[in-house]
Order: sequence, then C-alpha cells, then structure tokens
Amino acid sequence: MSADLNLTDEQIAIILSDLIEHYGYDFTNYSAASLKRRIQRLLTMDKVVSFAEFRHRIQRDADYFKRFVEQVTVNVTEMFRDAHFYRTLREQVIPELATRPLIRIWHAGCSTGEEVYSMAILLQEANLLHKSLLYATDINPAVLEKVRLGMFPMSQMKQYSENYIHSGGRNDFSKYYIAQYDTAKFDESFKSRIILATHNLVSDTSFNEFQLILCRNVMIYFDKELQDRALELFDNSLEKLGFLALGSKETLKFSSVMSRYKQLDNKEKIWRKVS
Repeated sequence: MSADLNLTDEQIAIILSDLIEHYGYDFTNYSAASLKRRIQRLLTMDKVVSFAEFRHRIQRDADYFKRFVEQVTVNVTEMFRDAHFYRTLREQVIPELATRPLIRIWHAGCSTGEEVYSMAILLQEANLLHKSLLYATDINPAVLEKVRLGMFPMSQMKQYSENYIHSGGRNDFSKYYIAQYDTAKFDESFKSRIILATHNLVSDTSFNEFQLILCRNVMIYFDKELQDRALELFDNSLEKLGFLALGSKETLKFSSVMSRYKQLDNKEKIWRKVS
C-alpha cells in the first residue's frame, strides 16, 4: 500500500467511535467534510500505510491520540483579530462589565490563547483586570500549555501591534511583553487572572455563570445539531444581561436560544441576553 491512504466514510466512523470509547472525545457531529480533510492530511504527514495501523496507534498510544486532536481541531488565531470587534468590546461591552463586583469571562475553544491575552489587555487598560477571571478552555490540552506559557512568536508582534492600534489601543503595544530572542513573553500579571481547563463543547456541561462568553470561529466546524447544543450550553452559562460573542460567519439566527438575545446595533457578532 502506498503512503497515500484514503479512508472510507465507514473507516472514519470507526475511528470516531474508538475516540468516544477510549478517550470520551466525541467528534461525530463535526462537519464531516472538514474532519475528513484534516484526517487525510494527518495520514499523509505521518505516512500511515494502513487503516489497521492508524487505528491501533490511536487506540494504544496516548501521545499519538494527542497529536490526532491537535491536527483535527483548528488553531488559527491572532491577537486583536478583527479589530472592529475588539473596538466594540472596548466601547460597548467592557463599560457594562465594569459595573459588576467580579467579572467572569469564558473563552470557549480558546486555541493557543491570543484572544485571551487580548482580552486581558483590554481589561487592564480599563483598570478591571484585578477583579476579572478569564476562563480559557479547549478540547486540546496541547494548546492550553501554550496559553499557560503566554509566549508567542516575536515575528507576529508587528501584525498584533497594528491590530491593537486599529482596535482603539493607545499604548505602545511592546509595553505588554518582554522580547526573549524570537519570542514575546507576555506580562505575568495577565497569567494570574487566567484559569485553564480542558472542556469539550460536545459532551461537557456548564461549570460557572459568566458575564461574557466568547466562542469565535469554532462552531463553523460543527453541524447544526451540535451548534444548537453548544448555544444551549452557552445560554445556560450566561447570566441575564450577559454578552455572547461569536465569529464573523456564526450566528444565533434560527437557533433555539435566539428569542432570548438582542444583537448589538453595530452588527458585530455580539448579542446581549435580555430574557
């Protein structure tokens, strides 16, 4: 058999069933086309020659399972991505959060944490970081380790600085990190307000009550049933008058929770829970 192994839909279904049985990870409601594409890419990268070998490695090798999760979950992110979105947070959401004695924010599907640190910067600039807790969760434990370190490639800082300025930032962005060779290490005061946990949006339940939940560009990889399940989870986790922020291609329209939310007037993908 050549290294260009192509799995059938039935074989992929078997792998997904194994993941539930051995690890409790449920990918069955992820977008089938996206999932298949990512699994095929992994097979090619790792030069897997047979389905039996691939299945055996996932079942028996916990490190390889971690690699599988890393490759099939999507970790594309940057600091202050979509600057107008962050400007809206700065101008319309954070002043509302400021009235609370304790601010709890959930970054669901936080990936490597660029958005979490962006939020920490916004809160610090509003003098609110000291009374805020940022819960950063992801299905993939490997990316959470990157959040914990708070270190990002120095090569990205020019772009991140531009994003920050466009979002309404007025400081010199470099004040928030220390350059260490080719790495930018972000301020320790941010890390002290971040709580990390693995969390599976498919199977895990609500674990707190939040004033703001962000889940951006995660649900585009879910089918409709799983999107609805995730939105119900967020609704159960959000206090009244709290805010829910989604990615640019995601919406509450046609969802079971839509009637309880009002979108902010500027049409950013941010909704307020009104009932």
